[in-house]
Amino acid sequence: MKLDDFDFDLPEGLIATRPARPRTAAKLLVAEGDTIRDLHVADLVDLFRPGDRLVLNNTKVIPARLSGTRARVTGQGTAVARIEVTLLEPAPGGAWMALAKPLRKLAEGEEIRFSDALSARVEAIAGGQMRIAFNLTGGDFDAALAEAGAMPLPPYIAALRAPDEADKTDYQTVFARHSGAVAAPTASLHFTRELLEALAAKGVTFTEVTLHVGAGTFLPVKVEDVTTHKMHAEWGEVSEAAAAEINATRAEGGRVIPVGTTALRLIESAAPEPGRVAPFRGTTEIFIYPGYRFKVADALMTNFHLPKSTLMMLVSALMGPERIRKIYDHAVRNGYRFFSYGDASLLIP
Repeated sequence: MKLDDFDFDLPEGLIATRPARPRTAAKLLVAEGDTIRDLHVADLVDLFRPGDRLVLNNTKVIPARLSGTRARVTGQGTAVARIEVTLLEPAPGGAWMALAKPLRKLAEGEEIRFSDALSARVEAIAGGQMRIAFNLTGGDFDAALAEAGAMPLPPYIAALRAPDEADKTDYQTVFARHSGAVAAPTASLHFTRELLEALAAKGVTFTEVTLHVGAGTFLPVKVEDVTTHKMHAEWGEVSEAAAAEINATRAEGGRVIPVGTTALRLIESAAPEPGRVAPFRGTTEIFIYPGYRFKVADALMTNFHLPKSTLMMLVSALMGPERIRKIYDHAVRNGYRFFSYGDASLLIP
């Protein structure tokens, strides 16, 4: 299975740099069997059935991009350097793994000051990353980070424009609860409270799980034989109540439909056998590519993904490689907007 098997031509003009407004106005490609329909996210109320269960990732994106200064006393006085920091993931003991530009201007033990309230000490530097410990914890840290940080837009958006105040709302789901992600579960960005209420009124049920999406989700696949690719680890939790809800839906003949690849990867990681989810708390490195046999998910709502990405491999596993190529050809021809702020698809094998 070669990397080029998951490539396709994507015009740059189809990369969305802002979300649809309102969120439910985004286009929705519905692929079921051999049929493709062009609808809108607002039409989900007509597509889901009573007894369906949507699995939602309630992770909360933190404003993980920080700009600060490092002051170093030298023989010529105090040398001040501007440092750009991107938080990657929590590290043991309350520290964070992070990237820094320029990393060469930092040494272990030095302090980076981001605002009057927020600073961090460099604990270790290795492998092009650093481990830093902030001066604040808990709610004080959250408040100071919200003030000093910017939302960590994906590289393909950040290359086209800088993050701004609107992204603090746009790049967050309406059901975000547990802070820790440095990338959004983007399929969930299409939901509004009104849409959730309309679905609930129809008899659709919801289960929340947590997977803290890491920056590794944007790492390119660098091996030609994709089966040898090593996935990044992400922390997730499926509570006892969430597992019981999913299992009850399956027992009653309802469909289990994760919203986003993160929710799908988590519930598949938590399934010890086909048809059953168990409580789960820890990290997952699950890599889903063609040949994988799905244990829990009956369908998937997701955005449109990068060429040659692990997420292209995931949707190819769900729908079949030939089928997903036709779906993506249709999306490109019909002007669907791609990636995190783009349009959505509902994939039903």
